[in-house]
Amino acid sequence: MLIIPIKDGENIDRALKRFKRKFDKTGAMRQLRSRKQFVKPSVKHRQKIQKAEYIQRLRDSENI
Repeated sequence: MLIIPIKDGENIDRALKRFKRKFDKTGAMRQLRSRKQFVKPSVKHRQKIQKAEYIQRLRDSENI
């Protein structure tokens, strides 16, 4: 459970922004979405390799 202490005279929008940032860092929504459907381990592995290849291509094109 996230607890966001609100300081005296603090704007509610600012506190809400801090809450959203803290909530994003926990990764709860990403985990919830990933658990909605089962993904085979081989598919996960393939996606991981594809992502690594994509990032490597970006880094290679950046260095040229």
